Amino acid sequence: MDSSTVVWLRRDLRLADNPALLAAAEREAPVIAVYVLEDDTPGVRPLGGASRWWLHHSLTQLAARLADRGGTLVLRRGNGPEQVRDVVGAAGATRVFWNRRYGHGRHADAELKEGLRAGGVEVESFAANLLSEPWTIRTGEGRPYQVFTPFWKAFLAGPEPRVPLPEPADIPAPSIRPATDQLADWGLLPTRPDWAGGLRETWEPGEVDAARRLEEFATGALAEYHRRDEPAVEGTSRLSPSLAFGEISPFQIWHRLHQDLPDGARQNQGKFLSEVGWREFHHHVAFHAEDLAQVNIRRQFDAFPWGEAPEEELDRWRYGQTGIPLVDAGMRELWHTGSMHNRVRMVTASFLVKNLLVDWRVGEQWFWDTLVDADEANNPGNWQWVAGSGADAAPYFRIFNPLTQAQKFDPGGQYVRRWVPEAESDDYPEPIVDLAESRRTALDAYELVKRS
Repeated sequence: MDSSTVVWLRRDLRLADNPALLAAAEREAPVIAVYVLEDDTPGVRPLGGASRWWLHHSLTQLAARLADRGGTLVLRRGNGPEQVRDVVGAAGATRVFWNRRYGHGRHADAELKEGLRAGGVEVESFAANLLSEPWTIRTGEGRPYQVFTPFWKAFLAGPEPRVPLPEPADIPAPSIRPATDQLADWGLLPTRPDWAGGLRETWEPGEVDAARRLEEFATGALAEYHRRDEPAVEGTSRLSPSLAFGEISPFQIWHRLHQDLPDGARQNQGKFLSEVGWREFHHHVAFHAEDLAQVNIRRQFDAFPWGEAPEEELDRWRYGQTGIPLVDAGMRELWHTGSMHNRVRMVTASFLVKNLLVDWRVGEQWFWDTLVDADEANNPGNWQWVAGSGADAAPYFRIFNPLTQAQKFDPGGQYVRRWVPEAESDDYPEPIVDLAESRRTALDAYELVKRS
């Protein structure tokens, strides 16, 4: 038996503040880092196209950084637990470490842990990707929170998040490397057509760039964060995809924003951290509602009469041809960059769900496929928030008017002009729906939910 440790990496593609990796390295025995492309693990949602693009580049950098410290990255594809068991057997490993995940996949992890331990393998899991474990914050009645504000107050009243952990200085490689896939063979990058040009222009995946973006945000754009609702203003952190893939941890963000900040930035610290808190909240909700991407949290919305929109109409929404400038700008930004300004995400989602009366799950799936920051809790949690069916959801009658939203948050039209330069020309299509009339129709439909 080779007294090596297998570290199963998932959404924690980093060296710094990686408890499982650091614990393995501190054993001063060989370490085998494993990543499994889980397209066959029960309960684990396969990645969308934009996320697959991001993963390719993130894994490329991770493998190089591991190699710089003497480590190795083994790539496998299929059923996660089965592949990990195979690596353990091939290496004769005596330990398996991983950082916990909290969605439906945790059940597969629990079964794997039980089986490995029965075979004499030491197994340990660690808290790495949330500031608080989902079972630790409860109401006075012992229930999970369903409203964000009291949840966040309870979090802030609790213990201070731990200090981020250092990178391992040395990661000993095994004498015999288990069989590994070649990343290029996974086909994560688009080829025909190669739609990823905008992604390449916009992003540089990986832990190194995530750390750089955090520092630039803390010393720069955080000072403009009070203007975060203005899509033409560079006032957001751009950290969401790195958080989604675990290239940076919430502990690193939390503690960096509690260090020295420019005077103009400090006033926005609390608001930005509360947005990190919304990520926490969605993951806590998803822990207790594992089917968040399929099932309404507020089950009375099961009675909502969602319509069957023609595919042509859906495509006009997907590709930014609705004739509504702010909606089209957001959808084109998404298609080009794999991201969208948060305020505009709410507007485009509201338009689909409430003006077109399309089931929120249709939009959630499109965002899952096109967002580089697609997250198993945030994505459905935010869609259910807009639809009115989720935890702490916006009331259904709150229907974002994209015209008034543009007047308020893009008054100079810079954002719309960037993505929809033809908006004021004769070539621009007529709106696919009357905003006022469709709003009245949506409110009439909501009466069925109120009576259910």
